[in-house]
Amino acid sequence: MLDVSDLAVSFGEQSVVSGVGFSVDRGSLVGLVGPNGAGKTTVLRAVKGTLDPDRGTVRVGGEPISDRSAKAVSRLVASTPQGTALSFDFSVRQTVEMGRTPHLGRFDRMDEDDRNAVETAMERASVTQFADRPFTSLSGGERQRVLLARALAQETPVLLLDEPTASLDINHAVRTLELVRTLVEDGKTAVAAIHDLNLAARYCDELVLLAGGGIRAAGRPADVLTSDTLRDAFDAETLVTTQPGTDAPLVTPLADREAVDRRIHVVGTGKPAASAVSTLVGAGCRVSVGVVPAGDIAAERAQDLGCETVTVPAFAGIDDAARERAAELARAADAVVIAGETGDGNRPVVEAGGTCLAVEADESAPMSNGRDAVPMAALPTAVASLPPAAKRDATPSLNQSTTD
Repeated sequence: MLDVSDLAVSFGEQSVVSGVGFSVDRGSLVGLVGPNGAGKTTVLRAVKGTLDPDRGTVRVGGEPISDRSAKAVSRLVASTPQGTALSFDFSVRQTVEMGRTPHLGRFDRMDEDDRNAVETAMERASVTQFADRPFTSLSGGERQRVLLARALAQETPVLLLDEPTASLDINHAVRTLELVRTLVEDGKTAVAAIHDLNLAARYCDELVLLAGGGIRAAGRPADVLTSDTLRDAFDAETLVTTQPGTDAPLVTPLADREAVDRRIHVVGTGKPAASAVSTLVGAGCRVSVGVVPAGDIAAERAQDLGCETVTVPAFAGIDDAARERAAELARAADAVVIAGETGDGNRPVVEAGGTCLAVEADESAPMSNGRDAVPMAALPTAVASLPPAAKRDATPSLNQSTTD
């Protein structure tokens, strides 16, 4: 439905994007992501025909938009802008009615079909209750939804959205993207510039990552949002795992800090253990996990991050082979970290290690296994302060008294 080929745009001597090309099938949502100033809005402006590119072609339904009038393009492509200002103080209904302009002649008045399109658009964007209010009386998020309704009223096959969730609270951001997904499933083609990588990963079929004037990566969210690619595009360190209940990537930015070169074995289950694994891997530790039930969130998180994980079937006991392998990993580690429930079957694993730290995701929770708990946020610092196993020699472990 939409094909962008070899697009190049510059302002004066400054090149903004060059060699940008991607295609969007009917019934698909493609997200444009990238750092500020990467050219996402510029690409959208070229696609909707309000900016003439220096080079390249934009085709809708196989036909170049450069061969069509502005009004004809507006019957094919609708858009929501990043800004929400209007030059005049129109009511919400009047603002949404502007979406019907491409379908009306110079002296035509709206008919019943036009009015139905306006009412349907307002209902879908959840702005019907604002119909008679001045547009300028609304909050930024409410204005964003009205402009989405205006775009829906155009009834075009292609929808372009420039930061559609930027002014919205999380509830309306999710509802907006759920609406876009519904439109896509009904056959509409959509392209959205989205600042939030995790929302983009969850709702988009494919992503196009723009940075440095061109495309750095394109494809499925899981293929685009990798730590290496994000480091290249954003010059930032990230931890990429999986969003709970989906196969979409979860991107967590990491503070700049020196990597903690420690080998850590994590014993525990559930969210505390999963958080400990993410925190430690993000800090640069080499992490192993187990014994943990297969399917537990801690096991899935560890496997997502490439950590060696010793698992047993859910609701099954810990067999000797699994216990011994986990104990070997604990003995080889600089420290064993206990996070969440461990069960009696993991006691030999904990005892096989030397230094032992307990961690709690909730600082108000009871201490784990009777040991003083390290807050999750302080875990990297606590681990970094430990000497590597090869240098500890006979140093007593932290869970033993010096008189043992």
